[in-house]
Amino acid sequence: MKCWYVVYTQPKKEGLAREHLERQGFEVFFPRHLKRRSHARKVEDVPSPLFPRYLFAEFDLAEAGWRVIRSTRGVIDLVRNGLDPVPIPETIVNELKSRVDESGLVRLLRQNELRPGASIHINSGPFAEYDAIFNAVRDEDRIIALLSLLGRQVRVELPIDSVSPA
Repeated sequence: MKCWYVVYTQPKKEGLAREHLERQGFEVFFPRHLKRRSHARKVEDVPSPLFPRYLFAEFDLAEAGWRVIRSTRGVIDLVRNGLDPVPIPETIVNELKSRVDESGLVRLLRQNELRPGASIHINSGPFAEYDAIFNAVRDEDRIIALLSLLGRQVRVELPIDSVSPA
């Protein structure tokens, strides 16, 4: 029976590993998302691996042909428990696949929920239980919000996981 397994790749060789695994007949899923990158005073969103150095491959462990994965270009090994690769629940791969948009990138919910000017509620941290106005995304893990304190709006940086739409 075919199951999904996690393939551990060489640094920045996920695409090469995917290409060679597909040539060998394996079904491969390489989830990518848009990541904000700053370089030379320029900020841009670039496609990046959702799980750097990892991708998913589907195969039947009972068939001997899966062992060629370890010698595939770009691959280091499979994620294992002892000698045997560890299967992951198919629901995980299906959930990730359901979030892939028309450009082939995984849409992360936290990127889609917040729009500039939207009201947010701060759930944890020093400003817990305050409401604020979402201003911008600082990076993958932080946002900038406008918080009303002492009669004026103050810009604060917050972990994106500490807020929710109000």
